[in-house]
Amino acid sequence: MKFVDSVKIHVRSGKGGDGCSAFRREKYISHGGPDGGDGGKGGDVFLVGDLRKNTLLDLSFQQHQHAENGANGSGSDKHGRNGKDLLIHVPLGTVVKDIETGEIFLEVVETKDYLLFSGGRGGRGNARFKTSTNRAPEYYQTGELGYDCWVRLELKLMADVGLVGFPNAGKSTLISNVSQARPKIADYPFTTLVPQLGVVKIANLDPFMIADIPGIVAGAHEGRGLGDRFLRHIERTASLLLLLDVSGFSEKSPQEEYTILIEELELFSPKLLEKSRAIALTKMDSVVEDNGLDELEKFLEALGETVFRVSSLSKVGIPELLHYLGELVTKERLLEKEKVRVYEETPLPFNSIWDDYG
Repeated sequence: MKFVDSVKIHVRSGKGGDGCSAFRREKYISHGGPDGGDGGKGGDVFLVGDLRKNTLLDLSFQQHQHAENGANGSGSDKHGRNGKDLLIHVPLGTVVKDIETGEIFLEVVETKDYLLFSGGRGGRGNARFKTSTNRAPEYYQTGELGYDCWVRLELKLMADVGLVGFPNAGKSTLISNVSQARPKIADYPFTTLVPQLGVVKIANLDPFMIADIPGIVAGAHEGRGLGDRFLRHIERTASLLLLLDVSGFSEKSPQEEYTILIEELELFSPKLLEKSRAIALTKMDSVVEDNGLDELEKFLEALGETVFRVSSLSKVGIPELLHYLGELVTKERLLEKEKVRVYEETPLPFNSIWDDYG
């Protein structure tokens, strides 16, 4: 299946049905009076978080997403049928933005229904306007229009650990060795054109999701290479694993790669550097001598980094790395649960409701 992480669609909630202007006319009943019914409510538009989806491909072929209009009211006080709601199934991590202003309407992060736009209210029929002084009103209301606009849906993959590195740093090989993910792998840059997800299972630790983000180069935050299109996927990951190629065949030294990666992350969003992270020195199977590795490791550790020497082919260092990442993910999940607990248990200020009354 083709991976599509950004799509433009036209969304419209349903228009409310018009009220009816009618009068009761039956044999032997004089002055029957108004009996026009109300119009039905227009359908709402919901986004539904769906674990079975991991791409926005379907919506790229169905750009017009319109909820059903409410039916008009009719005589004999008959209420028009409400319009059917529209349910748009999207992957978790989908962000909905106004295409003109960039305003974020909502973010889909759970498997539930998110109300995007409400349908228009139905108009009232003339029976609603009968009074003691106006016993035969002809007035009725038209239905309220639904919300109508173009929006952009952007997918930001949700994972526990995001693999970050230059093209050909060994990200795809690593994820294919530690999970069931099978990205296409070749000996040239930009092999990975779309993000890949895999589940890592470790004994005595909960499984966690790992994401292979396409390679980053200098200037990626400005759109160079594969650009910032894929940097946004890193925003959703809880932790980062930076991969540095130490095989000696890379154009840049590991120190240069590290510096550029940190700069690109910071320029795209300083919050990315606040995430917990580790460093993996990859392709150790290609290293003949350890000349410079000790100095590199000391350089990184002096900056507060946790460093692992690994080889996806020979499996050297992989168990230790995965165990560390598993513990890191467990810690992050506990911190997140604690934040939610504290938020839910924090009472409102006692006198806050009286502030408006002096």
